[in-house]
Amino acid sequence: MKVAFYTRPGCSLCEEGLMTLKILQSDFQFEIDIINIEENEALHEKYMLMIPVVEKDGQVLQYGNLDYATLYEAL
Repeated sequence: MKVAFYTRPGCSLCEEGLMTLKILQSDFQFEIDIINIEENEALHEKYMLMIPVVEKDGQVLQYGNLDYATLYEAL
């Protein structure tokens, strides 16, 4: 399983969200595809007010302040 994690440099909320995803990896086997939205204008426009964003199979699982319980249920 692969999960897309949309982020950008210098985002402290993104750093916390990535730590939450890494904790979840102890319960689920999945890869984290880290995507810097600043490298793609369309993604930047789409997600700039939402980051961090966790997406699986093209569907947003959670964005903003990520929490373990919600992501656990979604995965």
